[in-house]
Amino acid sequence: MEVYSEEIQIPTGSGINPVNITEKIQAVARKSGISAGACFVYSMHTTAAVIVNENEPGLLKDIAAKLTHDFPKNAGWEHDRHDNNAHAHLAATYVGISKVVPVEDGKIKLGTWQSIFLLELDGPRTRSVFVQIIGVGESD
Repeated sequence: MEVYSEEIQIPTGSGINPVNITEKIQAVARKSGISAGACFVYSMHTTAAVIVNENEPGLLKDIAAKLTHDFPKNAGWEHDRHDNNAHAHLAATYVGISKVVPVEDGKIKLGTWQSIFLLELDGPRTRSVFVQIIGVGESD
């Protein structure tokens, strides 16, 4: 069993902003030398999430609209008294800050329409995403 880890930096835009990180994760998988296993993608922030979905502009706008509707800014959240971003913390809690995807033949295995996104919820920022791949190497 082998383990490969890498932290990548992702600049994000303002507000709720999905950033496609599929190619960056794929590059980590290639670098790892692991041919079969699992890839863990983890946001190291409490106001950013990780999602897997279709890279279609209308859908990405719908996701942002749904989160804005469900977790509006300045809605009287208790945490807003601290730093005025409770909406982002709540959305990240409900969406989730990590995903696991399989690795096969040295690549992350996604469905035809699937992409991996870092979902910025309180940007703009530079975010850290921790990627860890666990599995068997090509020579194992």
